[in-house]
Amino acid sequence: MFPASPALPPALDLLGTAVFALTGALLAARLRQTFVTMAFFALVTGVGGGSLRDMLIGAPAFWLRDPWVALVIFLTALIAWFTPRRWWEGSLLEWADAAGLAAFAVLGAAKALAFGVDPLPAAVLGIVTGCAGGVVRDVIAGVPSIIMRPELYVTAAALSAGLTVIGTVAGVLDAAIWATAWIAGFALRGAAIRWQLALPAYRERADAEAPGDQSS
Repeated sequence: MFPASPALPPALDLLGTAVFALTGALLAARLRQTFVTMAFFALVTGVGGGSLRDMLIGAPAFWLRDPWVALVIFLTALIAWFTPRRWWEGSLLEWADAAGLAAFAVLGAAKALAFGVDPLPAAVLGIVTGCAGGVVRDVIAGVPSIIMRPELYVTAAALSAGLTVIGTVAGVLDAAIWATAWIAGFALRGAAIRWQLALPAYRERADAEAPGDQSS
């Protein structure tokens, strides 16, 4: 018997899935692939993170028990196929993706906690839920992974997932902590989009000059 899983409002859950699926379909369009490939990219992007999370916590994949998920993904692929790609590219899709990223990070962490996962791993699973679908999509497409983006992305998912875990462990009401965690993650990702915020990159420290190498 599986525990009751937290759930976003159905319309919001499906909207987030559709946004992620659209990013997968548009990548296939950019690569000039067939509709079958486009639909496959939409599927792995839309359900990849949640499916990996469910596999790790031993739960049935969420989309296998919801007939609307596969239908929404297929319809999203159709929309992407029959509309000009330029309609969807730009800041609108970036902001929609930010909303979905934060929402799925919250849901992923909350569901992991409901299945008895310890707080820190639960936060990690929240990040996985928000990001893994895009990573799988990019690996299959042979393009640089989304986690290699210079501006903050995974960090925004980590903020939403971390706040969800902290609030839940502290006993804050679900609605309050979920809303707070979503707003925080969305705001951080939005700031990264707006101002190109990024964490500092690793830089190799210069080797110290060996003694006696100084010029006279």
